[in-house]
Amino acid sequence: MFSEDTGNFFRSPVREIFKKVDLNSIYSFAGGYPSAETFPLEDIRQTMSEVITKWGGNAFQYGATQGVTCLREAVARRCNVSIDRVQITSSSQQGIDVCTRILVDPGDVILTSNPSYLGALQSFCSYRADIRGIRHASTIESFRASYEEAVANAESEGKKIKFLYMIPDFQNPSGETLSLEEREILVELAQNHGFLIIEDSPYRELRYEGEHVPTMYSLAPDTVIHLGSFSKIFAPGFRLGWILANPEILDKIYVCKQSLDLCPPVFDQYVAAEFLSSGKLDANLVKTIALYKSKRDLLLSLLQEYMPKGVTWTHPEGGLFLFLTMPEGFDSVKFYDKALGAEVAYVAGSFFHPDGSGLNTMRMNFSFMSPQKIETGVKILAGLLAEEINEMSK
Repeated sequence: MFSEDTGNFFRSPVREIFKKVDLNSIYSFAGGYPSAETFPLEDIRQTMSEVITKWGGNAFQYGATQGVTCLREAVARRCNVSIDRVQITSSSQQGIDVCTRILVDPGDVILTSNPSYLGALQSFCSYRADIRGIRHASTIESFRASYEEAVANAESEGKKIKFLYMIPDFQNPSGETLSLEEREILVELAQNHGFLIIEDSPYRELRYEGEHVPTMYSLAPDTVIHLGSFSKIFAPGFRLGWILANPEILDKIYVCKQSLDLCPPVFDQYVAAEFLSSGKLDANLVKTIALYKSKRDLLLSLLQEYMPKGVTWTHPEGGLFLFLTMPEGFDSVKFYDKALGAEVAYVAGSFFHPDGSGLNTMRMNFSFMSPQKIETGVKILAGLLAEEINEMSK
Protein backbone atom coordinates (compact mmCIF):
# COMPACT_ATOMS: atom_id res chain seq x y z
CA MET A 1 0.00 0.00 0.00
CA PHE A 2 2.75 2.47 0.88
CA SER A 3 5.39 3.96 -1.40
CA GLU A 4 9.07 3.09 -1.13
CA ASP A 5 9.72 6.62 0.12
CA THR A 6 7.83 6.00 3.36
CA GLY A 7 10.52 3.54 4.38
CA ASN A 8 12.95 6.44 4.48
CA PHE A 9 10.88 8.61 6.81
CA PHE A 10 12.06 8.75 10.41
CA ARG A 11 10.41 10.27 13.44
CA SER A 12 11.69 13.45 15.01
CA PRO A 13 12.68 12.69 18.62
CA VAL A 14 11.83 16.31 19.43
CA ARG A 15 8.25 15.91 18.18
CA GLU A 16 7.95 12.60 20.01
CA ILE A 17 8.79 14.42 23.23
CA PHE A 18 6.06 16.96 22.53
CA LYS A 19 3.53 14.14 22.10
CA LYS A 20 4.33 12.65 25.48
CA VAL A 21 4.71 15.64 27.81
CA ASP A 22 3.52 19.19 28.34
CA LEU A 23 6.62 21.30 27.87
CA ASN A 24 5.32 23.90 30.30
CA SER A 25 5.12 21.32 33.09
CA ILE A 26 8.76 20.16 32.90
CA TYR A 27 12.24 21.66 32.56
CA SER A 28 12.53 21.49 28.79
CA PHE A 29 15.81 22.28 27.07
CA ALA A 30 14.56 20.15 24.17
CA GLY A 31 12.68 22.17 21.57
CA GLY A 32 13.59 25.20 19.53
CA TYR A 33 10.58 27.12 20.77
CA PRO A 34 10.84 30.91 21.00
CA SER A 35 9.73 32.46 24.25
CA ALA A 36 6.08 33.52 24.25
CA GLU A 37 7.31 36.74 25.89
CA THR A 38 8.69 37.77 22.50
CA PHE A 39 5.31 37.66 20.75
CA PRO A 40 4.10 41.28 20.53
CA LEU A 41 0.44 40.47 21.04
CA GLU A 42 -0.94 44.01 21.12
CA ASP A 43 1.02 45.02 18.03
CA ILE A 44 -0.13 41.89 16.23
CA ARG A 45 -3.74 42.53 17.20
CA GLN A 46 -3.52 46.10 15.90
CA THR A 47 -1.76 45.01 12.71
CA MET A 48 -4.37 42.34 12.01
CA SER A 49 -7.10 44.97 12.27
CA GLU A 50 -5.18 47.26 9.93
CA VAL A 51 -4.77 44.43 7.41
CA ILE A 52 -8.50 43.72 7.37
CA THR A 53 -9.27 47.43 6.93
CA LYS A 54 -6.68 47.84 4.16
CA TRP A 55 -7.15 44.61 2.20
CA GLY A 56 -10.68 43.54 3.07
CA GLY A 57 -11.71 40.15 1.71
CA ASN A 58 -8.52 39.86 -0.35
CA ALA A 59 -6.67 39.10 2.87
CA PHE A 60 -8.66 35.85 3.13
CA GLN A 61 -8.57 34.88 -0.55
CA TYR A 62 -6.17 32.59 -2.38
CA GLY A 63 -2.93 34.34 -3.28
CA ALA A 64 -0.04 34.08 -5.70
CA THR A 65 2.12 30.98 -5.41
CA GLN A 66 5.28 33.06 -5.12
CA GLY A 67 3.76 35.10 -2.28
CA VAL A 68 1.84 38.36 -2.01
CA THR A 69 3.67 41.22 -3.67
CA CYS A 70 3.88 43.51 -0.65
CA LEU A 71 5.64 40.86 1.46
CA ARG A 72 8.03 39.92 -1.34
CA GLU A 73 8.85 43.62 -1.72
CA ALA A 74 9.42 44.01 2.03
CA VAL A 75 11.73 40.97 2.13
CA ALA A 76 13.55 42.18 -0.99
CA ARG A 77 14.22 45.57 0.66
CA ARG A 78 15.38 43.96 3.87
CA CYS A 79 17.73 41.56 2.07
CA ASN A 80 18.83 44.09 -0.58
CA VAL A 81 17.81 41.93 -3.55
CA SER A 82 15.41 42.35 -6.45
CA ILE A 83 11.89 41.03 -6.00
CA ASP A 84 12.32 38.43 -8.75
CA ARG A 85 14.77 36.66 -6.41
CA VAL A 86 12.22 36.28 -3.57
CA GLN A 87 9.86 33.35 -3.04
CA ILE A 88 7.68 33.19 0.09
CA THR A 89 7.31 29.75 1.68
CA SER A 90 5.03 28.12 4.21
CA SER A 91 7.85 27.95 6.79
CA SER A 92 11.58 27.63 6.21
CA GLN A 93 11.18 23.87 6.70
CA GLN A 94 9.22 23.89 3.45
CA GLY A 95 12.10 25.78 1.90
CA ILE A 96 14.47 22.93 2.78
CA ASP A 97 12.05 20.33 1.51
CA VAL A 98 11.12 22.02 -1.76
CA CYS A 99 14.77 22.67 -2.64
CA THR A 100 15.57 19.02 -2.03
CA ARG A 101 12.51 18.00 -4.02
CA ILE A 102 13.53 19.92 -7.15
CA LEU A 103 17.25 19.08 -6.99
CA VAL A 104 17.79 15.57 -5.62
CA ASP A 105 17.31 12.17 -7.21
CA PRO A 106 17.71 8.99 -5.15
CA GLY A 107 21.40 8.35 -4.53
CA ASP A 108 22.53 11.94 -5.15
CA VAL A 109 25.00 13.27 -2.60
CA ILE A 110 24.15 16.03 -0.13
CA LEU A 111 27.06 17.36 1.88
CA THR A 112 26.42 18.85 5.29
CA SER A 113 28.05 19.47 8.63
CA ASN A 114 28.25 16.72 11.23
CA PRO A 115 26.14 17.41 13.30
CA SER A 116 23.41 19.09 11.27
CA TYR A 117 19.78 20.19 11.62
CA LEU A 118 17.49 17.24 12.29
CA GLY A 119 14.58 18.55 10.18
CA ALA A 120 16.86 18.86 7.16
CA LEU A 121 18.14 15.31 7.63
CA GLN A 122 14.55 14.07 7.74
CA SER A 123 13.81 15.77 4.43
CA PHE A 124 16.99 14.51 2.77
CA CYS A 125 16.29 10.94 3.86
CA SER A 126 12.74 11.08 2.53
CA TYR A 127 14.13 11.75 -0.96
CA ARG A 128 16.67 8.92 -0.58
CA ALA A 129 19.70 11.17 -0.74
CA ASP A 130 23.20 10.03 0.11
CA ILE A 131 23.92 12.29 3.11
CA ARG A 132 27.57 12.86 3.99
CA GLY A 133 28.40 14.77 7.15
CA ILE A 134 31.70 16.56 7.66
CA ARG A 135 33.00 17.36 11.13
CA HIS A 136 33.98 20.94 11.86
CA ALA A 137 37.76 21.25 11.86
CA SER A 138 39.81 23.24 14.36
CA THR A 139 42.00 25.06 11.81
CA ILE A 140 41.22 26.74 8.49
CA GLU A 141 43.65 24.38 6.73
CA SER A 142 41.96 21.26 8.08
CA PHE A 143 38.53 22.80 7.40
CA ARG A 144 39.40 23.19 3.71
CA ALA A 145 40.98 19.74 3.57
CA SER A 146 37.98 17.97 5.13
CA TYR A 147 35.50 19.43 2.62
CA GLU A 148 37.84 18.92 -0.31
CA GLU A 149 38.23 15.28 0.74
CA ALA A 150 34.45 14.79 0.97
CA VAL A 151 34.00 16.21 -2.54
CA ALA A 152 36.85 14.12 -3.94
CA ASN A 153 35.47 10.95 -2.37
CA ALA A 154 32.01 11.50 -3.88
CA GLU A 155 33.42 12.29 -7.31
CA SER A 156 35.75 9.26 -7.24
CA GLU A 157 32.67 7.07 -6.69
CA GLY A 158 30.96 8.61 -9.70
CA LYS A 159 28.38 10.27 -7.47
CA LYS A 160 26.62 13.54 -8.28
CA ILE A 161 26.87 16.16 -5.55
CA LYS A 162 23.71 18.27 -5.75
CA PHE A 163 24.25 20.68 -2.89
CA LEU A 164 25.94 21.51 0.37
CA TYR A 165 23.51 22.29 3.21
CA MET A 166 24.79 24.63 5.93
CA ILE A 167 23.49 26.75 8.81
CA PRO A 168 26.38 29.23 8.92
CA ASP A 169 25.06 31.44 11.75
CA PHE A 170 24.54 29.95 15.25
CA GLN A 171 24.11 26.47 13.90
CA ASN A 172 21.42 24.08 15.03
CA PRO A 173 22.41 22.09 17.07
CA SER A 174 25.93 23.28 17.92
CA GLY A 175 25.40 27.06 18.10
CA GLU A 176 28.65 27.60 16.17
CA THR A 177 29.19 30.20 13.42
CA LEU A 178 31.29 29.92 10.27
CA SER A 179 33.94 32.55 9.74
CA LEU A 180 34.06 34.59 6.54
CA GLU A 181 37.09 32.61 5.36
CA GLU A 182 35.26 29.33 5.92
CA ARG A 183 32.27 30.62 3.94
CA GLU A 184 34.54 31.71 1.11
CA ILE A 185 36.15 28.26 1.00
CA LEU A 186 32.76 26.56 0.69
CA VAL A 187 31.58 28.95 -2.03
CA GLU A 188 34.80 28.43 -3.98
CA LEU A 189 34.46 24.66 -3.67
CA ALA A 190 30.85 24.73 -4.89
CA GLN A 191 31.70 26.90 -7.88
CA ASN A 192 34.73 24.80 -8.84
CA HIS A 193 32.83 21.51 -8.63
CA GLY A 194 29.43 22.56 -9.95
CA PHE A 195 27.13 22.10 -7.00
CA LEU A 196 24.86 24.52 -5.12
CA ILE A 197 24.84 25.65 -1.50
CA ILE A 198 21.67 25.84 0.58
CA GLU A 199 22.28 28.43 3.28
CA ASP A 200 19.70 28.00 6.04
CA SER A 201 19.56 31.16 8.16
CA PRO A 202 16.63 31.15 10.60
CA TYR A 203 18.74 32.49 13.49
CA ARG A 204 20.93 35.02 11.68
CA GLU A 205 19.26 38.12 13.18
CA LEU A 206 19.54 36.78 16.74
CA ARG A 207 23.15 37.84 17.39
CA TYR A 208 24.14 38.65 21.00
CA GLU A 209 27.84 39.38 20.62
CA GLY A 210 30.47 39.78 17.91
CA GLU A 211 30.14 41.15 14.40
CA HIS A 212 27.79 39.99 11.66
CA VAL A 213 29.46 37.87 8.99
CA PRO A 214 28.37 38.31 5.35
CA THR A 215 25.98 35.66 4.08
CA MET A 216 27.22 33.09 1.61
CA TYR A 217 24.41 34.28 -0.66
CA SER A 218 25.98 37.75 -0.77
CA LEU A 219 29.27 36.14 -1.85
CA ALA A 220 27.72 34.15 -4.71
CA PRO A 221 24.00 34.81 -5.35
CA ASP A 222 23.81 32.41 -8.30
CA THR A 223 25.51 29.56 -6.42
CA VAL A 224 23.74 29.92 -3.07
CA ILE A 225 20.07 29.42 -2.18
CA HIS A 226 19.35 31.40 0.98
CA LEU A 227 16.52 30.35 3.32
CA GLY A 228 15.04 32.80 5.84
CA SER A 229 12.26 32.52 8.41
CA PHE A 230 9.85 34.65 10.41
CA SER A 231 9.49 31.87 13.01
CA LYS A 232 12.35 32.91 15.29
CA ILE A 233 12.06 36.69 14.81
CA PHE A 234 8.27 37.14 14.72
CA ALA A 235 5.96 34.19 15.45
CA PRO A 236 6.39 30.51 14.48
CA GLY A 237 2.64 29.98 14.31
CA PHE A 238 2.44 32.13 11.17
CA ARG A 239 4.49 29.46 9.34
CA LEU A 240 6.21 31.87 6.98
CA GLY A 241 9.67 31.86 5.46
CA TRP A 242 11.39 32.95 2.27
CA ILE A 243 13.87 31.80 -0.33
CA LEU A 244 16.41 34.00 -2.10
CA ALA A 245 17.79 32.43 -5.27
CA ASN A 246 18.49 32.74 -8.96
CA PRO A 247 15.15 33.31 -10.75
CA GLU A 248 15.63 30.14 -12.82
CA ILE A 249 15.77 28.09 -9.61
CA LEU A 250 12.81 29.96 -8.15
CA ASP A 251 10.77 29.14 -11.26
CA LYS A 252 11.19 25.40 -10.58
CA ILE A 253 10.24 25.99 -6.94
CA TYR A 254 7.22 28.02 -8.07
CA VAL A 255 5.90 25.15 -10.19
CA CYS A 256 6.70 22.60 -7.48
CA LYS A 257 4.89 24.59 -4.79
CA GLN A 258 1.72 24.63 -6.89
CA SER A 259 1.40 20.89 -6.25
CA LEU A 260 2.13 21.28 -2.54
CA ASP A 261 0.07 24.12 -1.09
CA LEU A 262 -0.89 26.44 -4.00
CA CYS A 263 0.22 29.46 -1.99
CA PRO A 264 1.56 30.44 1.45
CA PRO A 265 -1.01 31.58 4.09
CA VAL A 266 -2.33 34.84 2.64
CA PHE A 267 -3.60 36.63 5.75
CA ASP A 268 -0.39 35.78 7.59
CA GLN A 269 1.63 37.25 4.72
CA TYR A 270 -0.23 40.56 4.82
CA VAL A 271 0.27 40.77 8.58
CA ALA A 272 3.98 40.00 8.24
CA ALA A 273 4.34 42.59 5.45
CA GLU A 274 2.71 45.32 7.54
CA PHE A 275 4.70 44.34 10.61
CA LEU A 276 7.95 44.39 8.67
CA SER A 277 7.33 47.59 6.73
CA SER A 278 6.09 49.56 9.76
CA GLY A 279 9.29 48.97 11.76
CA LYS A 280 7.45 47.01 14.44
CA LEU A 281 9.43 43.85 13.71
CA ASP A 282 12.77 45.58 14.24
CA ALA A 283 11.56 47.27 17.41
CA ASN A 284 10.41 43.94 18.81
CA LEU A 285 13.62 42.25 17.67
CA VAL A 286 15.64 44.57 19.93
CA LYS A 287 13.63 43.31 22.93
CA THR A 288 13.90 39.69 21.79
CA ILE A 289 17.69 39.89 21.46
CA ALA A 290 18.04 41.42 24.92
CA LEU A 291 15.87 38.67 26.46
CA TYR A 292 17.65 35.81 24.74
CA LYS A 293 21.11 37.21 25.49
CA SER A 294 20.26 37.31 29.19
CA LYS A 295 19.05 33.70 29.04
CA ARG A 296 22.11 32.55 27.14
CA ASP A 297 24.39 34.28 29.62
CA LEU A 298 22.51 32.71 32.51
CA LEU A 299 22.74 29.22 31.04
CA LEU A 300 26.47 29.59 30.38
CA SER A 301 27.11 30.77 33.94
CA LEU A 302 25.03 27.93 35.40
CA LEU A 303 26.84 25.31 33.33
CA GLN A 304 30.13 26.73 34.55
CA GLU A 305 28.94 26.57 38.15
CA TYR A 306 27.21 23.20 38.28
CA MET A 307 28.36 20.87 35.51
CA PRO A 308 30.67 18.05 36.61
CA LYS A 309 34.25 17.72 35.41
CA GLY A 310 34.53 16.23 31.94
CA VAL A 311 31.49 18.06 30.51
CA THR A 312 32.17 20.79 27.95
CA TRP A 313 29.91 23.03 25.89
CA THR A 314 29.89 25.51 23.03
CA HIS A 315 29.62 29.28 23.49
CA PRO A 316 27.14 30.50 20.85
CA GLU A 317 27.33 34.15 19.77
CA GLY A 318 23.60 34.03 19.01
CA GLY A 319 20.72 31.74 18.14
CA LEU A 320 18.81 29.45 20.48
CA PHE A 321 21.07 26.50 21.25
CA LEU A 322 24.31 25.25 22.68
CA PHE A 323 25.83 21.77 22.55
CA LEU A 324 27.08 19.73 25.49
CA THR A 325 29.75 17.06 25.19
CA MET A 326 30.16 14.42 27.89
CA PRO A 327 33.10 11.97 28.31
CA GLU A 328 33.53 9.20 25.74
CA GLY A 329 31.32 6.23 26.54
CA PHE A 330 28.40 8.35 27.73
CA ASP A 331 25.12 7.49 25.96
CA SER A 332 22.73 10.44 25.91
CA VAL A 333 19.99 8.32 24.27
CA LYS A 334 19.92 5.81 27.12
CA PHE A 335 20.34 8.59 29.68
CA TYR A 336 17.27 10.40 28.36
CA ASP A 337 14.67 8.36 30.24
CA LYS A 338 16.52 8.97 33.50
CA ALA A 339 16.54 12.72 32.85
CA LEU A 340 12.88 12.81 31.82
CA GLY A 341 12.02 10.86 34.95
CA ALA A 342 13.40 13.87 36.82
CA GLU A 343 11.33 16.15 34.54
CA VAL A 344 14.28 17.40 32.49
CA ALA A 345 14.23 17.15 28.69
CA TYR A 346 16.97 17.64 26.09
CA VAL A 347 17.66 16.25 22.61
CA ALA A 348 20.31 13.54 22.27
CA GLY A 349 23.08 14.73 19.97
CA SER A 350 23.30 11.53 17.92
CA PHE A 351 20.03 12.37 16.19
CA PHE A 352 21.77 15.34 14.55
CA HIS A 353 24.67 13.27 13.21
CA PRO A 354 24.16 11.76 9.74
CA ASP A 355 26.53 8.93 10.67
CA GLY A 356 24.86 8.19 14.02
CA SER A 357 27.86 9.34 16.05
CA GLY A 358 27.74 11.89 18.86
CA LEU A 359 26.20 9.60 21.48
CA ASN A 360 28.04 11.57 24.15
CA THR A 361 26.46 14.89 23.14
CA MET A 362 23.17 16.71 23.72
CA ARG A 363 21.51 19.89 22.47
CA MET A 364 20.17 22.42 24.94
CA ASN A 365 17.78 25.27 24.15
CA PHE A 366 17.78 28.44 26.28
CA SER A 367 15.03 30.56 24.68
CA PHE A 368 11.90 28.79 25.90
CA MET A 369 12.01 28.52 29.69
CA SER A 370 11.97 31.22 32.34
CA PRO A 371 15.27 32.04 34.10
CA GLN A 372 14.02 30.33 37.24
CA LYS A 373 13.23 27.09 35.38
CA ILE A 374 16.54 27.24 33.51
CA GLU A 375 18.41 27.38 36.83
CA THR A 376 16.46 24.54 38.43
CA GLY A 377 16.71 22.44 35.28
CA VAL A 378 20.48 22.85 35.04
CA LYS A 379 20.94 21.90 38.69
CA ILE A 380 18.89 18.72 38.23
CA LEU A 381 20.61 17.79 34.96
CA ALA A 382 24.09 18.45 36.37
CA GLY A 383 23.39 16.25 39.37
CA LEU A 384 22.17 13.40 37.18
CA LEU A 385 25.17 13.74 34.88
CA ALA A 386 27.56 13.69 37.82
CA GLU A 387 26.00 10.43 39.05
CA GLU A 388 26.18 8.86 35.60
CA ILE A 389 29.77 9.91 34.94
CA ASN A 390 30.85 8.66 38.36
CA GLU A 391 29.25 5.28 37.60
CA MET A 392 31.08 5.16 34.27
CA SER A 393 34.43 5.74 35.97
CA LYS A 394 34.04 2.79 38.39
